[in-house]
Amino acid sequence: MKFLETKETEQMVLLEETKECSVFQMKNSTGEGIMTMYQVFPGLNISYNDYHMENFDSTYTTSRNLFCIDHCREGRLEYASAQGAFSYFEAGDLKLDRRITHQGHFEFPLAHYHGLMIAFDLDLAGAALKEEIKNFPIDLLSLQKKFCSGKQPRIIHNAPAIEHIFSELYIVPEKIRIPYFKIKIFELLLYLDVLELPKTIEEKPYFYKKEVEKIKAMRKMMIENLEKHYTQEELSVLFDIPLTPMKNCFKNVYGSPINQYMRIYRMNQAAVLLKNKREINVTDIAGKVGYDSPGKFSAAFKKVIGKSPLEYRKIFGPNGTK
Repeated sequence: MKFLETKETEQMVLLEETKECSVFQMKNSTGEGIMTMYQVFPGLNISYNDYHMENFDSTYTTSRNLFCIDHCREGRLEYASAQGAFSYFEAGDLKLDRRITHQGHFEFPLAHYHGLMIAFDLDLAGAALKEEIKNFPIDLLSLQKKFCSGKQPRIIHNAPAIEHIFSELYIVPEKIRIPYFKIKIFELLLYLDVLELPKTIEEKPYFYKKEVEKIKAMRKMMIENLEKHYTQEELSVLFDIPLTPMKNCFKNVYGSPINQYMRIYRMNQAAVLLKNKREINVTDIAGKVGYDSPGKFSAAFKKVIGKSPLEYRKIFGPNGTK
């Protein structure tokens, strides 16, 4: 269970440990996260990662020969892809690496991240795999070399069958958890073995630190001034960044275009006010999130949340509970 060398730190604490499962809590001033790790067989762990935080500082190092496969279910992860540049790991992606560049500062641009990690210790897992299935045709070391020839992670996105394999790993009944993990991981290994990599690797776009910092400052200004609607041309001038690069960078950092992101953010903030500030009427809430027309606000709210503001408010009692 210890092959990942996961240790307690100031930000990471072991909450619980059993024969087959360890639960770690990550916590800092921006929020907290839970990592639930299972040992499937010697040399193979699967971890469920649920983070509700803006960033995390990792001090993780390893002396083991690892092959790790991460799947992002929801949210986004910002990671350093080159000196002074960043890339983004998003919902539906696979990230494969050896955990040799897993130290430093990581950002969660949407303040949440949900996914899982499958990790092989190649010095242990190869022999254990042969015990599990005789004549299993996959060589883990060859698979590691196929996907992790360099130091930087290999990202696979929009690949067929990925969602089929991983979606079922998030809904495993407890009674069959370990044997089911084995079946799905064997399926994943077979899939990766036959997956043909393009001769020219399609790299995720990367963005330099100065550009990313401007985009984050832009978002901060907009969410702190929800009453005001900024045009994209205004934002381009205010933050001294050309319009097209600004749009591209914002979408890659936060996962959606500026206007769409802000519309969803406004409606989620309105939902919080409708639930918790019952003394404020709907018209005033509309104004607080930048709508001077209650009708337009109601239409936008229903499109995002699925109910009208009044219908949404009626769900909750006087204390904001259902």
